[in-house]
Amino acid sequence: MSISSARTSLSSQELTGEAKLKDVTKIVESLKVDLEKISLLPHQRDALLEQLKVYGRDPTNADPIFTKEGIETLSKHAFNSPSKTTSRNALRCLANALLLKPDTRQILVSSGYDERACALLKDRIASVDDEFLLSRIIFLTTYGTTINIENLIDQCHLADTISHNIANHDKLHGAKQKKVKQSDPMEDMALAESLKLLFNITHFCPQRNSSFSQALPHILSILHEIETIPNAPLDSPTAQLVNTLINIPLEDLGNINVLFPKGNTNSNVEKFLELLDHSINKYQDEELEQLVSPLLTLIRKIYEIGPSEVHQFMQTRLLPSDKDREQPVGKGESLSARLIKLSTSPMAPQVRESISALLFELSDKDASTFVQNLGYGFASGFLFQHNVPIPENAFEAWSTENDKGNGKTRPSHDSGKAINPITGQLLEAEERIDIPEMSQEEKEKEAERLFVLFDRLKKNGIITATNPMEEALRQGRFEELEDDADSD
Repeated sequence: MSISSARTSLSSQELTGEAKLKDVTKIVESLKVDLEKISLLPHQRDALLEQLKVYGRDPTNADPIFTKEGIETLSKHAFNSPSKTTSRNALRCLANALLLKPDTRQILVSSGYDERACALLKDRIASVDDEFLLSRIIFLTTYGTTINIENLIDQCHLADTISHNIANHDKLHGAKQKKVKQSDPMEDMALAESLKLLFNITHFCPQRNSSFSQALPHILSILHEIETIPNAPLDSPTAQLVNTLINIPLEDLGNINVLFPKGNTNSNVEKFLELLDHSINKYQDEELEQLVSPLLTLIRKIYEIGPSEVHQFMQTRLLPSDKDREQPVGKGESLSARLIKLSTSPMAPQVRESISALLFELSDKDASTFVQNLGYGFASGFLFQHNVPIPENAFEAWSTENDKGNGKTRPSHDSGKAINPITGQLLEAEERIDIPEMSQEEKEKEAERLFVLFDRLKKNGIITATNPMEEALRQGRFEELEDDADSD
C-alpha cells in the first residue's frame, strides 16, 4: 500500500459494501507489511488504525479484521509498538473485534497475547485509557477460551495489578471529594472495567479469590466516596463495586476486621442498606433482577458472617417495627414494608426468593419466628416452597411479652402488644367491624342450614367427618325436648 493510501480524510469512513471490504483488506495488508519492514510514518500508521477502528464497529464487509492474520497483526501493533499512541489505537481495534466476534478471543489467547496484555496493564498502571482498554480485552478473553487464569495471577501478577489500579481510583475519588481534582468520566469507565475483570477472575478462578482481599479496603472506601443518587443508586461503577464483593472471601479474619471496623461496626452495612433502600424504589422487574439481586446476595452474606451487633442492627432496620404494624405488614412505605411486598413479586423471581431468604435468616431460620415477623400470609409461601413445617401455633395471636422468657424477642418488636398472626398487624390497630348479634331465631336457622349441609356432604362421600350437632346429641350434651315441653 502506498503512503498516500494512509488517508487522514474522513471520506473513506463512508465506504460500504465491496468498496469497504476492499479498503479494509488493503489497510490490514499495509499494517502487516509495516511489521515486517517499517513502511509507514507514525502518523500514517495511526491514521490507518483509526480508520480500521471505524470500519470495525460494523463487522459487515470488514472480514479481514476478524481473521487470524488480522487479529495477530493488530496484536503485534498493540503489544509491541514503542509508540503508546499506536499501541492504544491498535488496542481499540482489538477490543472492538473481541467484543463483536467471540471467535477472535481464542486467537488472541492461543497466540499468548493474554499474558502480554497482563504485562502491559502492569507497565501502564498510571493510564486510565490503557487500564480501560486492557482490562476490557482481558475480561473478554475470560469467555469461551482456554485462558489459564491461575497462571495469569501467579505468573503475571494480575491480581496485584488490578488491586493496584483500584487503589489508584480510591485516591482519585478522595481527591474529587476534596475538590482537588476535576472529575474525568474516563476514570469511572476504567474503574468499571477493572471491577468487571475482578469479578470474572474471581468467578472463574475461585481458588485464587483471596488474592483480591488486598482490594477490599479500597472497594469499600470508593463505595463511601461515591454519593448515592436516589434516582440512579446502582449506576456504574456502584453496581460493579457491589458485584466484586460477592466473590471476595469476606469471611476471612482480615476481611472481617475491614468489613466491620472497630468503633463503627455498622458503617459498611449501613451503606449497603442505603443502596438497597433507594434501589427497590427505583428499579422494577428486569432491572431489579439484574442490579438488586447481587446486592441482596451481598447483604445476606454480610448477615451470615457479621457479629451480633450487626445482626441486631439489620433486624431493626429490615424487620417490621410497631409503626409498620399499625397496618398489615407490607402495606406501608418503610424499607421493611417494601421488602415484604417484593417478597411476593411475580415479575422478579430472583429478588423475591432472595428477600424471603433474607427475612427468614433475620428470623434466625426459625419458622415460628418467621411467621411472627411477617405474618402467616407472607411467610407461608416460602415455608411451603422449602418444605419447612408450618408451626402448630401459626394461627395463634402473639405478643413480644410472651417471648421475653425464651430469648426470642426481636429488636423490631418492643411493645408486647398482641399481633394478628395472619396479617402481622397489631390487633388494637385493626379496623373494628360492628356486626349485630344474631337473634335466637337466626341462630336456629344457621344451625339448621349447617346440619343440612353436613348431611348432604356426608351422603355424597365428600367428607367422612361427623356432624358436630349429631356428635353433641350422641354424647348427651343436648337434651331433646318434647314438642309440648315448656320453653324458657
